[in-house]
Amino acid sequence: MNKHILVDRLVVALSRLLPDNKKFFAGSIEGPSFTEHINGIELPELVLPNQGDISETEVNTLDGPCNTAFKVARWIGSDAPTLLYHHGNNERPFDMRKGAKNTYPGIFLNRSAPINANIFVIRAPYHNTTLKEYQRKMKDLTAFMAMIATSVSMNEALINLLRKKGVSTICTCGMSLGGWVTNLHRAVYNSSDAYIPLMAGTFLGSLFTQSRYRHLTSSKAKGYHKQIEDKLNFQELHNQVDSNNLFPLLARYDQFIEYEVQKRSYKKYPLKVIEAGHITGALSPGQLSEHISNVLAQVKAQE
Repeated sequence: MNKHILVDRLVVALSRLLPDNKKFFAGSIEGPSFTEHINGIELPELVLPNQGDISETEVNTLDGPCNTAFKVARWIGSDAPTLLYHHGNNERPFDMRKGAKNTYPGIFLNRSAPINANIFVIRAPYHNTTLKEYQRKMKDLTAFMAMIATSVSMNEALINLLRKKGVSTICTCGMSLGGWVTNLHRAVYNSSDAYIPLMAGTFLGSLFTQSRYRHLTSSKAKGYHKQIEDKLNFQELHNQVDSNNLFPLLARYDQFIEYEVQKRSYKKYPLKVIEAGHITGALSPGQLSEHISNVLAQVKAQE
């Protein structure tokens, strides 16, 4: 067993110690589809804040009200390409303190050659609360789906706002949880010029039923694998889009976003594979940053 696999499995082993009622989907697996959730989002009109500012937004969803936000992390100008970045699960994307659970600084700030783009960071619902509150919400599958649907809708609202501001090149990118958001946005809207999902695919249900991550789901959820996969997998919706604007990255030894499962999402697209696991991949931001930079350069060359 190599170190990449070992680290992922160790993280799961520690997480398995959580009480069953604090694991995913311990409450309910009932609720609407992703399409219904997205269609049911009520998002107020966005206003573009100044660089460095955070825009908080209250959103009505089919699971009730929630809070989401975005930050203008860097603004060069409307003639520069714009990257919309979405964080991973249980990250705090606006927390720049050393040691904070946040992939943004490693990918975008701590680089000898910063990515030359406007950068917007999107925060998913329930990622400005305590871990206890987050776990409480994730007991219901419909809340998990509403969270993802809200981030998809926020991406679309930002794209529409930026188009009005004259931005011509927009790329949607996300890490893990953000990668699922990236792929689902493309499946539903396909309004970005490029999509860069990092360590994600389209078989989201399989994450909770087949991968090592299944140990983080409740005992109740284990009896409803088919229902969970039917709700969360969106490969059929994804396969209806055939634009050549998808640039995915997977980690070969990932024990959560399993390479052999999720690579089936990308049969027609150039897939970048890194020799890492989920955790070691996230802790190797240089490879992620390089991939994003290469995609941006490729998109810009095609203008």
